[in-house]
Amino acid sequence: MKLNKDEEKQLASVKHQVRRIKIFYLHLALYIIVVGLISLNFYVMEEGPYTSNITGLNISTLVLWTVFISIHAWIVFKGRFLFKKSWEDKKAEKFLKEEESVETTFWE
Repeated sequence: MKLNKDEEKQLASVKHQVRRIKIFYLHLALYIIVVGLISLNFYVMEEGPYTSNITGLNISTLVLWTVFISIHAWIVFKGRFLFKKSWEDKKAEKFLKEEESVETTFWE
């Protein structure tokens, strides 16, 4: 089966989007691992001459990486939020069908 030009472009676009989402999830997994390690570092860190420097570096790393991952998420998922309008419409239709079936099954 041979694809025409439009289908090839659409397939390439979909593959590119899937790759971007995959890279974002890898970035998110690495972020979670590093946040866990930095939290462990805060827990085991003892007082010393460089404690404030290490704390400042850890906090700045957390803040900057949180900003960067938020920007990355916005770029990858722009226009596709958790609850889109189409999702709301599908749920409303589902509830209406359930309500309809409940009303018609009772005997009076």
